[in-house]
Amino acid sequence: MGRSSADYRREYALVALGALSYTCLMFVWFSLPAYLPVIIDEVGLSGTQAGVLAGAVPLTYIPLALFSGIAVDRIGPGRSLAAGVLIYGVAQIARSAAPGFPSLLATTLLLGVGATAITFGLPKLVGVLFPPEKTGRPSSIYLVGASAGSALVFGVGRPVIGPWLGGWRPLFFWSGVVAVAYGLAWLVVAQRARIDDRMADDDGFSLESVVADLRLVLSHRELQLVVVIGTMYLLLNHGLQGWLPTLLESRGLPTGTAGRATSLLIAAYVGGVLAVPELADRFGARRSALMGCGTVAFVGILGVIAGDTGPLLVAGIVVTGLGVGGVSPLVRAIPPDLEGIGARLTGTAVGFIFAVGEIGGFVGPVLVGALRDATGSFVPGLAVLAGGALVVVAAGAALHSLAE
Repeated sequence: MGRSSADYRREYALVALGALSYTCLMFVWFSLPAYLPVIIDEVGLSGTQAGVLAGAVPLTYIPLALFSGIAVDRIGPGRSLAAGVLIYGVAQIARSAAPGFPSLLATTLLLGVGATAITFGLPKLVGVLFPPEKTGRPSSIYLVGASAGSALVFGVGRPVIGPWLGGWRPLFFWSGVVAVAYGLAWLVVAQRARIDDRMADDDGFSLESVVADLRLVLSHRELQLVVVIGTMYLLLNHGLQGWLPTLLESRGLPTGTAGRATSLLIAAYVGGVLAVPELADRFGARRSALMGCGTVAFVGILGVIAGDTGPLLVAGIVVTGLGVGGVSPLVRAIPPDLEGIGARLTGTAVGFIFAVGEIGGFVGPVLVGALRDATGSFVPGLAVLAGGALVVVAAGAALHSLAE
């Protein structure tokens, strides 16, 4: 007889505590988009340079994600999460003193190195602590933690804490200090809970085992479709979240209102994160849910394009958040349940998704910024994001057909 959800209280507590690594990461990561208009003026950035900075963290995933996932599968989620937090915390402290575009870019790329360990360490943590059929709800927990970090930086960090501390540089510095302190605390918890000792296999870093795992993961047809969906999800998420405050300010909204509107996007995203996997698992319809979420996101972006600053804009932001939020946990929860992947290769599989997917995460903000420079409007960039939502629908349909 299987264990009930109540029997996993300790595991849920560990996931909730580990989710703070995502909360800190997203606060640190999106502190730059939250302050982007100020940084553009103070440092003298072009729209393209600003887009490169907004997409620099996703850029690090492209060469590092697959190898980071392999490392997480072998080192274990406990130590991997601690290392990732310490790296991005130090990077954020260094970023607070960056004088110009090159140094801002370098420290943001270092931040991205630490971020990869969080992105793959948390699915691995869930895969180690829970059986495949129970990964949906704990995956939602750490994604809510991520959304809390984004909401805090836009809703509180930018309008309240930053001005109180004296600007974006002190905010960057102290958020980095908090991250380092948390990383050390998590390392102690992970060691005492013996999280990494729960892994069923220890393949080591032998060339033969690495090549065998890569061959299996890279040739897995269903996983390849999840990679396509992940790419479009990241294009949508980073492209919209990275530029929404600046887009709204360009339409005449004050900074505080633009920040709260971005927090509304994140709140709707959380709603999708919580509701969609729960419903999809209840009805055994994860693949159908992907198609529905892509359609919802497409409709929402059309609302953002057409809404100016009125009620249609608000509705578009909410609908887009729900659609994109629903895709996020499914992309992470499906790989452990795929035949041949399972908990053992979850890190490598999610690494594959993000190695390719973060091309979309990088291209999204850059395209929005570059198209704005070229046309003077955000509409062409938003149209590209809407097209990405339609690709999610098509890939979800193909994934559904393979399962039949």
